[in-house]
Amino acid sequence: MPASPPAPPAPDAPDAPDASPLPAVDKALRALEVLSDAGPAGLPLGALAESLGLHKSSVHRTLAALAHRGYVDRANDGGYRLGSAALALGATWAPAEHLPALVHPALVALCEASEELVHLGVLVGADVLYLDKVEPERPVRVWSAVGRRRPAVRTALGRALLALGPEPVPDASPADDAAIVRAREVGYAVEREENEPGIACVGVALVRAGAPVGALSVTVPAERMGPDRPGELARLARAVVPPLLPPGLALAGV
Repeated sequence: MPASPPAPPAPDAPDAPDASPLPAVDKALRALEVLSDAGPAGLPLGALAESLGLHKSSVHRTLAALAHRGYVDRANDGGYRLGSAALALGATWAPAEHLPALVHPALVALCEASEELVHLGVLVGADVLYLDKVEPERPVRVWSAVGRRRPAVRTALGRALLALGPEPVPDASPADDAAIVRAREVGYAVEREENEPGIACVGVALVRAGAPVGALSVTVPAERMGPDRPGELARLARAVVPPLLPPGLALAGV
């Protein structure tokens, strides 16, 4: 009787095709990924071990090592959640000075898809600071330039960001307030010739863990911004941009 073929190696076995070179490190990283998906509520040890397909004793040792470095915290109910060290890594990965490099491929794709000028900006006090700009083949003459600032309440970039902040917005006119309220309702902001004559913009906020970190806008000549165009551009941004954003960044409302 022929011998039975050998059983395939377990996923963590050294000779498994997809085995990690360092299983202990791989186990810790997988635990962090599961806890990240679980959110602030975290997970009890048993549920985490089940998600990982590992014994509770093994996962407990991994969590103890992660907690020692602050990457995992023990919740009041005895479960586990991401710690401050893990959250700090995300916070340092996408500050304002890194956003242009992280988001530029998405800006290029949106510029190509819309055939319009695209901007990236962040809030600095009461102003929007322009961080990046991608121009289409048919140029649009606008005042904006990387490094320049404009009052946030008068720009689509700023309104998209202010819509995710506290209410009411300081120093906003009734018209500005109405535009910001509308942005909260529909998930994107619009500005028509309020920042620059002959120019209109649609802005959508970029968020990390639900908090705004920047915004992008599509800028067009006002005559091309018909009543349906803002919604079309916002939908285009939501279709084109998210797949090109780095982990942790998202468009508001997506």
